[in-house]
Amino acid sequence: MAVAPALPVLLLFLTGISLWVAEAEVHHYNFVVAEKNFTRLCKTKSMLVVNGQFPGPTIYVHKGDTMFVNVHNHGDYGLTIHWHGIKQPRNPWSDGSAYITQCPIEPGNNFTYRVVFSEEEGTLWWHANSNTDWTRNTIHGAIVIYPPRGSSYPFPTPQGEQILIFGTWFTYDVNKVIREILRTGKDVPISDAYIINGQPGDFCACSKETTYRWQVDYGKTYLIRLVSALMDEEFFFAIAGHNLTVVGIDGSYLKPFTTSYVMLATGQTVDVLVETNQSLGRYYMAGRQYYTDNLFFTGYDKTNATAILKYRGRYNRLSSLFLPETLPSYTDYDSATRFRKCLKSLASKEHPIDVPRNVTTQMYITASMDRINHADMDYTLLSSLNNISWVNPSTDVLQAYYRKLSGFYTSDFPDEPPYYFDFVADLRDTSTHPLKGTKVKILEYGEEIEIVFQSTNLLNASDEHSMYIHGHKFYVLGEGYGNFNSTTDPETYNLVDPPYLSTASLPVKGWLTIRFKANNPGVWAMHCQEGRHLIWGMNTVLIVKNGNNPETSICSPPLNMPSC
Repeated sequence: MAVAPALPVLLLFLTGISLWVAEAEVHHYNFVVAEKNFTRLCKTKSMLVVNGQFPGPTIYVHKGDTMFVNVHNHGDYGLTIHWHGIKQPRNPWSDGSAYITQCPIEPGNNFTYRVVFSEEEGTLWWHANSNTDWTRNTIHGAIVIYPPRGSSYPFPTPQGEQILIFGTWFTYDVNKVIREILRTGKDVPISDAYIINGQPGDFCACSKETTYRWQVDYGKTYLIRLVSALMDEEFFFAIAGHNLTVVGIDGSYLKPFTTSYVMLATGQTVDVLVETNQSLGRYYMAGRQYYTDNLFFTGYDKTNATAILKYRGRYNRLSSLFLPETLPSYTDYDSATRFRKCLKSLASKEHPIDVPRNVTTQMYITASMDRINHADMDYTLLSSLNNISWVNPSTDVLQAYYRKLSGFYTSDFPDEPPYYFDFVADLRDTSTHPLKGTKVKILEYGEEIEIVFQSTNLLNASDEHSMYIHGHKFYVLGEGYGNFNSTTDPETYNLVDPPYLSTASLPVKGWLTIRFKANNPGVWAMHCQEGRHLIWGMNTVLIVKNGNNPETSICSPPLNMPSC
């Protein structure tokens, strides 16, 4: 069954959901990847999209469902599709991580992914996946995972819902630029605009008539599913005149809390409730970029993403457009920290948590922007984890591991950085000369892992990093600014109801502590989700070994895995 596009009218959108719920628990989709022309900002360009849509089709399932997605590549280069935040129990073959769990689907070929929705509930997303291009900028879409059939939300059922996908728009083929950047080692371009559901805001050129608009009824509660498909930026979001009640993140529920704004890490999803209880009128739904490092970017993108929420009714003098006054500024660290500290799991009988308490492996991982200096005074930009900058092997790591092939990776990714210094000091002229390699970390099945990520200020280029682990979700125990203190900082950990995430923000010049259980056998990428950090090498791989029975071991590969 092919995926229908998300319908723009809310009433029809909800009707579509009621029809979908009646479908079987196994779903079949066809994704056709092909070029199509799109016009934004007064310019037309051709770009790769799925099923002719931008953003791509929305997937609707229930927790516990399985879907098969046959991806047909009609483009002119290889690609994969990743199901962001989906655990994929024992099934790394369908994770869709290029050169890590599979080789790309080459032009003219197809591959069918099997996706199992095991523990996720809420909103997630899918996207093209590569650490050598930015194809995900145009190939992405939302995944809506409803509670199991016969169950309900842990909050009052909303009377309507909508999806808002934040993205970045380039007026040219950004992948051509990225290929040149990978050749020269220089910086990535700044986007021409931010977009909401594929459209720039009405302050942008040639955009006033096409700005995304959503009509709602007065006096109702709506569920808004926020998806950050941005390439490089963490994002603040607010609706003028309205408070938002946050109820979920990354496909997990939270203790509800009310706020005037939300913050999304790159690749993160957030579910919020909004009550349409204001005067009849039009209200901006607006997003603003949060922190960009001050070395590699010569400026920051000031084209805030905007869409318009409009109450149904007769407007008279109330038809003015209200601006959000609570949207934090792009360097508002306090607002970012304050929001993240409000994220707490439900930790209820119906939605229990299981924070690892018997840690067997501890890792301290530095995340750095860096460069390699050359004899001619030129340099190549790199990023690294523990001073290792990832290099793709010639075949994917999963095939090499599963078939016991040697020479494609080494199992010596370090548990700590090679040397210690004041990581957050002004280090403008310092380089640690990162090593380029394909180094992985091997974990025993069932191990309980604690990782402290530490941001460094090498080259005076500390940045927010959106840390993401494939195949696992993790509990975020704490974060802070400065160098991690192994004596005092653990005393601040939340072990009672920490949020259960797949993507988390590592603060600028700060640290982040996570824990998880290695209970999903397979080969799984761990990296910064931000596009430029990923293509520069801020990536590694966790290999979780099989358990002692078939139910705790990697399933057999499908017969038609793409070859390199």
